[in-house]
Amino acid sequence: MILPKIGVGLRPTHYPYLLSKPATKVDWFEAISENYMDSQGRPIKVLETIRADYPVALHGVSLSIASRYSADHRINPEYLERLTALVDRIDPFIVSDHLCWTGLAGDNLHDLLPVPFTKEALDWIVGQVDIVQTALGRVIALENVSSYLTYTESTMSEWEFLVEVARRSGCKILFDINNVYVSAKNHAFDPITYVDAIPAELVGQIHLAGHTDLGTHLFDTHSRPVCEDVWTLFDRAMSTMADVPVLIEWDEDIPEFEVLEEEAVKARRICERRHRRSERHLHVVT
Repeated sequence: MILPKIGVGLRPTHYPYLLSKPATKVDWFEAISENYMDSQGRPIKVLETIRADYPVALHGVSLSIASRYSADHRINPEYLERLTALVDRIDPFIVSDHLCWTGLAGDNLHDLLPVPFTKEALDWIVGQVDIVQTALGRVIALENVSSYLTYTESTMSEWEFLVEVARRSGCKILFDINNVYVSAKNHAFDPITYVDAIPAELVGQIHLAGHTDLGTHLFDTHSRPVCEDVWTLFDRAMSTMADVPVLIEWDEDIPEFEVLEEEAVKARRICERRHRRSERHLHVVT
């Protein structure tokens, strides 16, 4: 049975528990890159301790792949140098960030801002990815973000743009299914169309998380369990992405670690049920 490995985000709230070396129900951890750059203290020591026992993914929030850092640099050279050092130190199984921009001229707005889906933006981002992958000496993954506005100049759908970035640059997609659902509700498109449009061979990782319904729109808060509609989309994605690593994200109102484990167990059960259905279908066909 081919089943995906299920991970959870590594958060300081859970350091004491995890350092006690419990028998967990998760297969791997994802660390926020910026939280461990330049660290010579407790955070990096904890990360190295976790890395000794589990595979680790590094997930960034400040690469700003779609923006220009300065007149002389397309990507922030200091950031890229620090990221490279962390990657070399931890040796993660995947390095990722977001398909977005986070600021201009070196100013970080600390938000994941969407890009226009145009040929010009596509060409620019493909060039940016090449710089990053060359510096790191490895393929990266880029995540689709939740969005709350769109650009009138866009000439393609978000899923078409995302797929073209991956195909042209050679990077992988970090496919956030909660973000698909949030954006679909905010912009009134069919999330199933989005999920079905993503080729499984381009996906390097899947994210699942909770969001908040503010009435006028959904907001990607990562502050609660995965909702049933997102679980349904996840089940659909698993029909083709059966062996892609899956992560449970929880960044606000963080609960006890056991709650994250139960979300991971739910993801695993969905994958197991999907696998059994596929096996029965294969048996009937043959």
